[in-house]
Amino acid sequence: MLKDNIVQLRKLRNFTQEALAEKVGVTRQALAKWEAGDTLPDLEKSKLLAEALDVSLDDLANHEAKSNFGLAVPPKGKHLFGTVTVGDKGQIVIPVKARKVFGIKAGDALVVLGDEDRGLALLKADDFLAMAEMIREGRKGDT
Repeated sequence: MLKDNIVQLRKLRNFTQEALAEKVGVTRQALAKWEAGDTLPDLEKSKLLAEALDVSLDDLANHEAKSNFGLAVPPKGKHLFGTVTVGDKGQIVIPVKARKVFGIKAGDALVVLGDEDRGLALLKADDFLAMAEMIREGRKGDT
């Protein structure tokens, strides 16, 4: 997992082994050993790798392309939570990790937004209303 993610992300970001090794403060040989799976970076070097590759440390270490539609590790702050099945009445179950990341609890109200070209999005109603209020206030100041 880790070794595959390092290789894939390095290539995706157009880094040579030398360039990435320099960003992390190691030799090209050390990086090559991590990519081959011969050795593992320590925690400090892993943090520097994640930072240089613009991904979270958790995703760098744990992301499995096989279980994520074959996609590379997403950039920091971007997530692929998997698929959900729509029930008979149109209900879906939001994955646990998504609920944790976005602080969604039972009873929370969500706004469902749609774009016919790009799909659906969910926002916490409180956040959506706060944004709408900021927009309204901004327009009042323009008149």
